[in-house]
Amino acid sequence: MPSRGTGGQTPRLAGPTPARLLGTRAGMNRLKRYLVGQFTSEAATLFVVAISIVFLVECLRVIDASSVRGQGLLVLGTQVFLALPSASMAFMHVCLGIGLARALRTMQSTRELHILHVSGKLGALAKAVTIYASAGAVLLLLVAHVVDPAAARQSSVIRSRVAADLLGRSLVPNRFAEVTDGVTVTVGGRKAGGEITSFFADDRREPTRRTYIAETAKITADDVGYVLQLSNGTVQYRTPEGKFSEISYDRYDLAFERLTGEADTGDERGNSTSFDIVAAAMSDGWTNARLLKLTERSVEGFRALAICLFVFALAGFPSGRRREPRLPIEITVLGASFFERVLFAYSPGEGWLSPLTGIVALTGVSLVILVFRLRIFAPAPRLDKARQVAA
Repeated sequence: MPSRGTGGQTPRLAGPTPARLLGTRAGMNRLKRYLVGQFTSEAATLFVVAISIVFLVECLRVIDASSVRGQGLLVLGTQVFLALPSASMAFMHVCLGIGLARALRTMQSTRELHILHVSGKLGALAKAVTIYASAGAVLLLLVAHVVDPAAARQSSVIRSRVAADLLGRSLVPNRFAEVTDGVTVTVGGRKAGGEITSFFADDRREPTRRTYIAETAKITADDVGYVLQLSNGTVQYRTPEGKFSEISYDRYDLAFERLTGEADTGDERGNSTSFDIVAAAMSDGWTNARLLKLTERSVEGFRALAICLFVFALAGFPSGRRREPRLPIEITVLGASFFERVLFAYSPGEGWLSPLTGIVALTGVSLVILVFRLRIFAPAPRLDKARQVAA
C-alpha cells in the first residue's frame, strides 16, 4: 500500500545513510567514503577554529616582540605563518580524536551506529577509522619530518636578519646600548671595512650569565644566518651558584640570535629535516641524538593512531542509553591526550625509544577496552538440554 499523503509513492530517504550503503562491494566502498567524510568534516571544523585562535595568538606574540625593531608587516606576517606548523602539531592529534568522537556520537544519536553493528559491518567501520587515522598520521609525519624543520630554518634566517639590523643600529662607538632585555653591547669604534674594534657584550639572562670580550669583530653571514666573528678575546661564564669560568679564543663565531633572541640554551642553530639527518647518519654513522630526534618527530604520527584507537574503543560501539554521558567525550579525549603527554614528558628511560612510553600506555589501555567491548574472553552461551536434544 502506498503511503498516505505522498501522491501514491513510497517516501524516500534523502542523502546517504549506512542502511542504504550496505550490500554490494561498491556500496561498501561508498560506505567507507561516507564514514571517512563524516570523521574528516568534524575534525576539519575543529582544526580551523583551533588554528585561527593560534594564528591570532602568534600575531600578538610576534608583534609584541618585534614592535620596537622597526620591521614591516610582511616580515611579521611571514614569522607568524612559519610558526604555525610547530604550533599546530600540539593539537592536531586532539582534533583528529575529537572529530572522530563527535562523528561517532552523532551516529549513535541517529542510530546509524546501531545499523552498522546489527548488519555485521563492524569491519567496515573499523577500516574507515583506520583509513582516517592513517591519513591523519601521514599528515602529521609530513609536518613533523619536513614542513616544521624547513619552516624553523627559514624562521631562523628571518630572525637573524632582524637581529643583524637591530644589532647594527645599536653598535654606536663608546655608547652602551641594550639590544634586548638583559643584553648590553658596546664597541670602541668602526673601521672603513666594517670591522669593529673593542667589542663587549654582556648577557645577564638566566640561567648562565655570559660576557663576550673581543679585540675586533666583524659581521658576516653563513648558511644559517648572520654571525659575529670575534677575534682575540674571552668568553666569561657565571652560574647562578656563583661559579666563574673563562675561555680564551683566537676566533669565536657568535650567532646574532644568541644576543637578540631568547636566552641562550646552547641548542644547535638551525633545524635539519629528517632526510638531512638520515643522509648525515648514512655518511658518518648513527648517534643516539639523531635516533632520538627522529623518534620524537615520529611520535606525532603514532600519537594520532593511538588517540583514534582509544576513541574507537570508547565510542565505536552502540549503547542503549538515551541520555548523554555525564562526562562529554571531548573531555575524555583531552584527558587521554594529557595522560599521554605527561608520560612523554616524564618517561623514566633515557634511550631513543623513551618518547614512545605514553603512546604504548595509551595503546594498551585502548586494547583492554576493545577486549571488553568485543567480549573476546566472554564464555560462550550454553544451550539448554531441550535445544541440545533437538539439535
